Amino acid sequence: MIEQWREVGDRVYVRRHESFDLNAGLVVGGEGCLVVDTRMSHRQGRELADAVREITALPWTVLNTHAHFDHFFGNAVFLPADIWGHVRCAEAAEATGEAQRRNWLHEGPEELAEVEIVPPGRTFTDSVTIDLGGRPVHLRHLGRGHTDNDVVAEVPDAGVVFAGDLVEEGAPPQFGDAFPLEWPDTLARLLDLPGEAVVPGHGAVVDRDFVRRQRADLVTAVEILTTGGDPARSPFPGDTMAEIASRLRSR
Repeated sequence: MIEQWREVGDRVYVRRHESFDLNAGLVVGGEGCLVVDTRMSHRQGRELADAVREITALPWTVLNTHAHFDHFFGNAVFLPADIWGHVRCAEAAEATGEAQRRNWLHEGPEELAEVEIVPPGRTFTDSVTIDLGGRPVHLRHLGRGHTDNDVVAEVPDAGVVFAGDLVEEGAPPQFGDAFPLEWPDTLARLLDLPGEAVVPGHGAVVDRDFVRRQRADLVTAVEILTTGGDPARSPFPGDTMAEIASRLRSR
């Protein structure tokens, strides 16, 4: 995979990475830019920062779409910039960051050992608008889904929404600390936002029809597991269905 920026709207860019097939985003305004997610380590964060500077020299602000290590462990590289996230994102990063580091160190990425865990320092509960200089970007918490702290970034003048891991392409959604019963309603609210291009946390950029299909798959999966429906109708592989079932039992 060639890791390079793709412009998906006017001065709105996506960089898709081989590591975790993760997307980082960049929105450029007249006086500043917004970096969406910072990857999983200082090393990867520095690589992303250098890539941002290939596009713009404007000062950056950062958004963490949620508190999973692959989306925020690069935060320290971007300091002293403002780093935004949901209030529960900051709490989860603080409470679980070290445990996430330990868990994933066993998987082999030694660069995690050097990470300074930096939670978002600017937080909100429902929504906030960032002005990049004549260009507003709306940050919104639409409800619980992939986590309890998912946020999206809406770029209204470009018709682009950065959805974080509320939307996944190329692999099934992940349910480790998800809210399967609420996720479909959260996606319905995402679909109420204007614009056609939706940037998932991982995988290729998608359109609204893809989001509708993924929402329908979530509804079907929950229905099968809660009503004893036909497993042959399952939209997801068995291990994903088992993960959803585990989360349903924990509610």
